[in-house]
Amino acid sequence: QVQVAESGGGLVQAGESLRLSCIVSGLTFDSSAMGWFRQAPGKEREGVSSISWNSGSIYYGDAVKGRFTISRDNGKNTVYLQMNNLKPEDTAMYYCAATTSGWGSLTPLDFRYWGQGTQVNVSS
Repeated sequence: QVQVAESGGGLVQAGESLRLSCIVSGLTFDSSAMGWFRQAPGKEREGVSSISWNSGSIYYGDAVKGRFTISRDNGKNTVYLQMNNLKPEDTAMYYCAATTSGWGSLTPLDFRYWGQGTQVNVSS
C-alpha cells in the first residue's frame, strides 16, 4: 500500500519562508517522479512543481518560479518544497503526489498517489 504524507505547512507572514516535506512508502521511490500541487478554496488544483526520479527534470508553475525550489532525497524517500518570499496568493492546501512514471509534469492526472495535504496560510 502506497502512503504519501506531507508536513511543514503553517501560518506565516508575507515574505517569509516555509519548507514542506513529503515522505513516501510502499513505492519504488527512486524510480518515481514526484510533484507538489496546491488548491485554494473555489479554485482548481494547480501544479506547483515536479521532479523526475533522478532530479534531472524539474518543472515549476509560473506563479512560483524563482521563489520555490523542489528537491528530493532518494535515500530518505522524501521530497521537499522550499518556499521563499511567500505571498498571500500562495495560501492553499498543498498536496504531494507520486507517479510510477519516472518523469514529472504539472498535470494532476499524471499522478496516481496523493497525500492528504498540508495547509499553508500567508498573511499580508
